[in-house]
Amino acid sequence: MTALSGNQKRKMKSASRLYAVQALFQMEQSEVGVDKVRQEFLDFRFGAETPDGDEMMDGDIGLFSSLLETAVSYQAKIDQMTDRALVAKWPISRIDPTLRALFRAAGAELVGLDTPPKVVIKEFVDVAVAFFPEGKEGQFVNAVLDHMAREAKPEAF
Repeated sequence: MTALSGNQKRKMKSASRLYAVQALFQMEQSEVGVDKVRQEFLDFRFGAETPDGDEMMDGDIGLFSSLLETAVSYQAKIDQMTDRALVAKWPISRIDPTLRALFRAAGAELVGLDTPPKVVIKEFVDVAVAFFPEGKEGQFVNAVLDHMAREAKPEAF
Protein backbone atom coordinates (compact mmCIF):
# COMPACT_ATOMS: atom_id res chain seq x y z
CA MET A 1 0.00 0.00 0.00
CA THR A 2 1.31 3.43 -0.93
CA ALA A 3 1.68 6.09 1.73
CA LEU A 4 -0.64 9.04 1.26
CA SER A 5 0.74 12.54 0.87
CA GLY A 6 -0.36 15.31 3.22
CA ASN A 7 -2.40 16.85 0.40
CA GLN A 8 -4.21 13.54 -0.26
CA LYS A 9 -5.00 13.18 3.46
CA ARG A 10 -6.42 16.74 3.56
CA LYS A 11 -8.58 16.05 0.51
CA MET A 12 -9.87 12.84 2.08
CA LYS A 13 -10.74 14.70 5.30
CA SER A 14 -12.51 17.41 3.29
CA ALA A 15 -14.46 14.74 1.40
CA SER A 16 -15.42 13.11 4.72
CA ARG A 17 -16.85 16.38 6.00
CA LEU A 18 -18.95 16.76 2.86
CA TYR A 19 -20.10 13.13 3.12
CA ALA A 20 -20.96 13.62 6.81
CA VAL A 21 -23.24 16.56 5.92
CA GLN A 22 -24.91 14.46 3.22
CA ALA A 23 -25.31 11.49 5.59
CA LEU A 24 -26.79 13.61 8.40
CA PHE A 25 -29.18 15.21 5.90
CA GLN A 26 -30.19 11.76 4.67
CA MET A 27 -30.70 10.50 8.23
CA GLU A 28 -33.01 13.41 9.04
CA GLN A 29 -35.01 13.12 5.81
CA SER A 30 -35.42 9.34 5.83
CA GLU A 31 -35.26 8.65 9.58
CA VAL A 32 -32.69 5.89 8.91
CA GLY A 33 -30.19 5.16 11.68
CA VAL A 34 -26.53 6.06 11.77
CA ASP A 35 -25.20 2.52 11.24
CA LYS A 36 -27.22 1.92 8.08
CA VAL A 37 -26.40 5.31 6.56
CA ARG A 38 -22.70 5.00 7.43
CA GLN A 39 -22.53 1.60 5.73
CA GLU A 40 -24.33 2.89 2.66
CA PHE A 41 -21.82 5.72 2.30
CA LEU A 42 -18.85 3.39 2.79
CA ASP A 43 -20.25 0.93 0.23
CA PHE A 44 -21.59 3.33 -2.40
CA ARG A 45 -19.93 6.77 -2.04
CA PHE A 46 -16.33 6.48 -0.83
CA GLY A 47 -14.28 6.06 -4.01
CA ALA A 48 -17.29 4.84 -6.00
CA GLU A 49 -17.80 5.51 -9.68
CA THR A 50 -20.59 7.91 -10.62
CA PRO A 51 -23.07 7.16 -13.42
CA ASP A 52 -21.00 9.58 -15.58
CA GLY A 53 -17.91 7.42 -15.09
CA ASP A 54 -16.23 9.88 -12.72
CA GLU A 55 -14.74 8.60 -9.50
CA MET A 56 -16.03 10.03 -6.23
CA MET A 57 -13.41 11.13 -3.74
CA ASP A 58 -12.31 8.60 -1.19
CA GLY A 59 -12.83 9.75 2.37
CA ASP A 60 -11.22 9.41 5.76
CA ILE A 61 -13.40 6.67 7.27
CA GLY A 62 -12.33 7.46 10.84
CA LEU A 63 -13.22 11.14 10.57
CA PHE A 64 -16.49 10.39 8.77
CA SER A 65 -17.54 7.88 11.44
CA SER A 66 -16.50 10.18 14.29
CA LEU A 67 -18.50 13.08 12.86
CA LEU A 68 -21.62 10.94 12.49
CA GLU A 69 -21.33 9.33 15.94
CA THR A 70 -20.62 12.62 17.70
CA ALA A 71 -23.36 14.48 15.82
CA VAL A 72 -25.89 11.84 16.87
CA SER A 73 -24.63 11.51 20.47
CA TYR A 74 -24.44 15.26 21.07
CA GLN A 75 -27.23 16.44 18.77
CA ALA A 76 -29.15 18.27 21.52
CA LYS A 77 -26.01 20.08 22.73
CA ILE A 78 -24.95 20.95 19.16
CA ASP A 79 -28.45 22.15 18.24
CA GLN A 80 -28.54 24.36 21.36
CA MET A 81 -25.14 25.84 20.44
CA THR A 82 -26.44 26.47 16.93
CA ASP A 83 -29.62 28.09 18.25
CA ARG A 84 -27.57 30.46 20.39
CA ALA A 85 -25.51 31.41 17.32
CA LEU A 86 -28.58 32.08 15.17
CA VAL A 87 -30.82 35.13 15.30
CA ALA A 88 -33.61 34.61 17.84
CA LYS A 89 -36.31 34.53 15.17
CA TRP A 90 -34.53 31.70 13.32
CA PRO A 91 -34.23 28.61 15.51
CA ILE A 92 -32.40 25.65 13.99
CA SER A 93 -35.73 23.97 13.18
CA ARG A 94 -36.50 26.79 10.69
CA ILE A 95 -33.28 26.78 8.71
CA ASP A 96 -32.55 24.84 5.51
CA PRO A 97 -32.08 21.12 6.29
CA THR A 98 -28.75 21.07 4.44
CA LEU A 99 -27.46 23.86 6.67
CA ARG A 100 -28.85 22.12 9.73
CA ALA A 101 -26.88 18.97 8.77
CA LEU A 102 -23.80 21.12 8.15
CA PHE A 103 -24.05 22.79 11.57
CA ARG A 104 -24.45 19.37 13.21
CA ALA A 105 -21.38 17.95 11.45
CA ALA A 106 -19.29 21.06 12.20
CA GLY A 107 -20.57 21.14 15.77
CA ALA A 108 -19.58 17.50 16.16
CA GLU A 109 -16.04 18.32 15.08
CA LEU A 110 -15.92 21.31 17.43
CA VAL A 111 -17.14 19.42 20.51
CA GLY A 112 -15.79 15.95 19.83
CA LEU A 113 -12.44 16.28 18.06
CA ASP A 114 -9.20 18.19 18.53
CA THR A 115 -9.34 19.97 15.17
CA PRO A 116 -8.43 23.66 15.50
CA PRO A 117 -11.62 25.78 15.28
CA LYS A 118 -10.25 27.86 12.37
CA VAL A 119 -9.78 24.67 10.35
CA VAL A 120 -13.33 23.49 11.15
CA ILE A 121 -14.77 26.87 10.14
CA LYS A 122 -12.83 27.05 6.87
CA GLU A 123 -13.62 23.46 5.92
CA PHE A 124 -17.35 23.77 6.55
CA VAL A 125 -17.59 27.17 4.84
CA ASP A 126 -16.10 25.38 1.81
CA VAL A 127 -18.80 22.69 2.16
CA ALA A 128 -21.50 25.39 2.32
CA VAL A 129 -20.14 27.01 -0.84
CA ALA A 130 -20.12 23.59 -2.55
CA PHE A 131 -23.82 23.16 -1.75
CA PHE A 132 -24.80 26.80 -2.38
CA PRO A 133 -22.32 28.23 -4.93
CA GLU A 134 -24.49 31.24 -5.84
CA GLY A 135 -25.70 32.29 -2.40
CA LYS A 136 -24.52 34.01 0.75
CA GLU A 137 -24.65 30.81 2.77
CA GLY A 138 -20.85 30.71 3.05
CA GLN A 139 -20.83 34.04 4.91
CA PHE A 140 -23.76 32.93 7.07
CA VAL A 141 -22.05 29.62 7.92
CA ASN A 142 -18.82 31.48 8.74
CA ALA A 143 -20.61 33.75 11.22
CA VAL A 144 -22.59 30.96 12.91
CA LEU A 145 -19.60 28.62 13.16
CA ASP A 146 -17.40 31.40 14.56
CA HIS A 147 -19.95 31.89 17.34
CA MET A 148 -20.23 28.13 17.94
CA ALA A 149 -16.43 27.71 18.00
CA ARG A 150 -16.02 30.50 20.56
CA GLU A 151 -18.53 28.72 22.78
CA ALA A 152 -17.14 25.20 22.27
CA LYS A 153 -13.43 26.10 22.46
CA PRO A 154 -13.01 29.55 24.03
CA GLU A 155 -9.37 28.78 24.84
CA ALA A 156 -8.58 28.72 21.11
CA PHE A 157 -9.45 32.41 20.69
